[in-house]
Amino acid sequence: MKIDWLVVATIAAPTIALFIGVWINRRLESRPNLVSYFGHVSAFRHTPAEGSPINVNTHSVILSNTGRRSATNVRIHHRVLPAYNIWPTLVHHVEELEEGSSDIVIPTLVPDEQITISYLYFPPMTAFDINAGIKCDQGFARTIPVLLQRVYPRWFNIISVILTLVGIISLLYLIYLLCRALI
Repeated sequence: MKIDWLVVATIAAPTIALFIGVWINRRLESRPNLVSYFGHVSAFRHTPAEGSPINVNTHSVILSNTGRRSATNVRIHHRVLPAYNIWPTLVHHVEELEEGSSDIVIPTLVPDEQITISYLYFPPMTAFDINAGIKCDQGFARTIPVLLQRVYPRWFNIISVILTLVGIISLLYLIYLLCRALI
């Protein structure tokens, strides 16, 4: 069976162009993109000078606007709002909601701005009892999982990319040879 490559190209080209166009539009679109993640979750045992030991818990949430437009009316929702600190400092206020929860409201988070919100609280409260989501006028923040990772030297990364490209090119060439042998 002979394949008419002109027909395949006629069908495939608009389909591929559609997906590439949507991808380019999403990448270049001017909109805010809020990303958040836990920076750390820690527990400490503190013994005051003249007292019994107490447990103290802390955690931090990093919030970043990776988009091309400012995020407005950013609301960090909390089931319970313990003592907190925002670094670097910026204009914000706390809104108490009817059901007993609270929102930290930040009027504007400009593109490429990143803030760290650190919390201090006592057991039995945990980090997951505090934070309840982040949103702005333009949509919800995307919470991403992060892990500490070793940073490799630049020469190692360059060699890895070169070897990966050689492997991909070799695989594509083998697929081409296989298709040519079958046709």
